[in-house]
Amino acid sequence: MQRKISDDPSTTAVHARGKEAHASRSVPTLTIVSHPQPQRIGERLLLETLVSLGRTASLSRNEPDFSRPGSLLALPLGDPFISRKPVQFEPGVRGGVRLLVPEDGTQVHVAGRPVIGGLELSPEELAAGVPIVLAERVAVLLHLTRTPEQPHLGELGMVGQSEGVRRVREEVSRVADLNVPVLIRGETGSGKELVARAIHQNSPRRAGPFISVNLGALPKELVSAELFGVQKGAYTGAAKDREGFFRAAHGGTLFLDEVGEAPPEVQVALLRVLETGEVFPVGSHAPVPVDVRLITATDANLEERIRQGVFKAPLLHRLAGFEIQVPPLRERREDIGPLFLHFARQELEATGELQRLSGTDPRAEPWLPASLAVRLVRYAWPGNIRQLRNVTRQLVIGSRGLPGLRVDARLEQELDSAAAAVPGQVLSTPGASRPAPASEEPDSAEVRASRRKPSDVGEQELLEALRASSWDLKATADRLGIPRSSVYVLIEKSSLIRTAKDLSPEEITRCFHECQGDLDQMVRRLEVSKRALQRRVRELGLAEA
Repeated sequence: MQRKISDDPSTTAVHARGKEAHASRSVPTLTIVSHPQPQRIGERLLLETLVSLGRTASLSRNEPDFSRPGSLLALPLGDPFISRKPVQFEPGVRGGVRLLVPEDGTQVHVAGRPVIGGLELSPEELAAGVPIVLAERVAVLLHLTRTPEQPHLGELGMVGQSEGVRRVREEVSRVADLNVPVLIRGETGSGKELVARAIHQNSPRRAGPFISVNLGALPKELVSAELFGVQKGAYTGAAKDREGFFRAAHGGTLFLDEVGEAPPEVQVALLRVLETGEVFPVGSHAPVPVDVRLITATDANLEERIRQGVFKAPLLHRLAGFEIQVPPLRERREDIGPLFLHFARQELEATGELQRLSGTDPRAEPWLPASLAVRLVRYAWPGNIRQLRNVTRQLVIGSRGLPGLRVDARLEQELDSAAAAVPGQVLSTPGASRPAPASEEPDSAEVRASRRKPSDVGEQELLEALRASSWDLKATADRLGIPRSSVYVLIEKSSLIRTAKDLSPEEITRCFHECQGDLDQMVRRLEVSKRALQRRVRELGLAEA
């Protein structure tokens, strides 16, 4: 950071993206999320014939072969409980996919619902991901993959092969060796620090320090001292000089998380550091030069904060020498299985049960039950990867000594409370294998729900829909025309709406007695989900009327 960012020609190089014109398309893909051999989780199969030739693709016990991206090894599902008579996938209405199940073949469930005959799946549902269970043992996720794929860049410390993760890897590779500041945006728990570490590890500064600081966790009155250092005697208690995080990161990378929480005076100082490459320790009038690559991250809308006057526009322009957007977990559902396996391996190694992931018996009961895998991929994951890691730890530790993972009632209820809508429209003629007319439009509530963007729903509209639906999230989703999982996410983001977990035990207990235990009356008064409130009532030991 010896020269001004504005004078760095590499800034122009970063934004000058290549203009190679590669025709890309979306290809339906099956990714394994549960299998009697757990190590096969993450293997996938591209249903190319559906797009390239408009032909039917078949799936049975013995064919076709699944493989891990970048691997030469390919194997069929191989589960002896799956029929040799194939389940078929055909081109569907409006670019969707039609799933056809033979009467005397493998038992198939989609999102917990048995499929008899066939199911029409819309392009929107494919984009969201459709969990399919075969013979109650093997679970696969039907989703879309963009092809042709970029050359394999390596993991870069990030698990997953979704389009969003591949894009992040590509952007890390583009910017890592350049001396420009990077702004990483993404929801809480989505892995922003992991991306920052990948940039550092692939940069010329990899031998230098990587210092990670959460600005939101620092007392506001001490932020300047912690970042820029303190001169002895600057204030009461400053008994000696302190270098601060910027000088500690000299020659390396400084990662500032929750940069949107920086106080105004710190914003001014950060802008000065970016422009001059110098810091002023608190109490000192002499600048100290620093050579630091600054990477920042936020889950806040900085543009909105600028409009509100609490964040400085020039600082945003300096921080965002290059931006990387980290996708939320609900937009990369094909990565949930491999991520779960990654975290499970860490926990099993700690508990001495790593052998559970090395099973080779195709007749064994799956260690990760297919029903649980479906719950994991359908859940909205408001806490993203951090929440998935915690849930994985809970499941592994809670199932120590057992042959398979066991989910307790509380966690099961939590996963079900924010599950995506059950996808698909049942074909009118069970067992039919002929395509429906091209003009046929799916009209189920779930398919209609997928046609509206959740971002189009305002806070007030959401609140009114919840009230009109008596705080039933499924009814609210149908009323608004969005998936139920999106209702959960919108509630979490809303400043107008509380959730049951926001209620204090005293408030719930008082309302319980005033309503004489009538849960419906409590829901109307407290304005929260009935299922979530019922759970809180039970946790507090209150007996419902």
